Amino acid sequence: FYYPPQQKYGALGHMVCDTDTAQAVDVKEGRIVDAPIIQVNPGQKGRPGEKISNFQGTEILGTIEYNTNYGIFGTLLRLPDSGLFPQPVPVAPASQVHPGPAEILTVLEGDRVERFRIEILKVSPRARRDGKGMLIKICDEDLIRRAGGIIQGMSGSPIIQDGKLVGAVTHVLVNDPLRGYAVFSEWMLEEAGLWPQ
Repeated sequence: FYYPPQQKYGALGHMVCDTDTAQAVDVKEGRIVDAPIIQVNPGQKGRPGEKISNFQGTEILGTIEYNTNYGIFGTLLRLPDSGLFPQPVPVAPASQVHPGPAEILTVLEGDRVERFRIEILKVSPRARRDGKGMLIKICDEDLIRRAGGIIQGMSGSPIIQDGKLVGAVTHVLVNDPLRGYAVFSEWMLEEAGLWPQ
């Protein structure tokens, strides 16, 4: 998400960890830069797929100020491209999220954001400790053909339901790449101090 009045953003929906130690990475002085997707390795049962990106240019797009269980947060130095939504998308509280159709927004090629159909299978508003508030399933044949389902690099892909931002993709089920977990947007906004307590 991006909150224009304060230029604050939240991304990923889960903590950035060191792959060797599984410990949180200290990102207090991190920076956001362009990283177009140059290749997608599709996921298969038992083997997660991944997006391959090319970090290019030196323009700093934003700062990373803290790294928590609900993602990374900081300040954007320039406005993001409005992409598919020229007007701001309202955020739904967790209490309004329900099982049923939805869509995710993600990038599979270059920096072009695309929409893909999903189904929210289960809503667990009490799953706050691990951030897995929703169980989702990919239904879009185009996304399945191109990526095999949820892949590494899709973390933070926004989930839209009933015209509102409801969450972000966080995890894939390794033995079923069509299914995975997502965090509620409300939890991320609370973590950023932007949601009324």
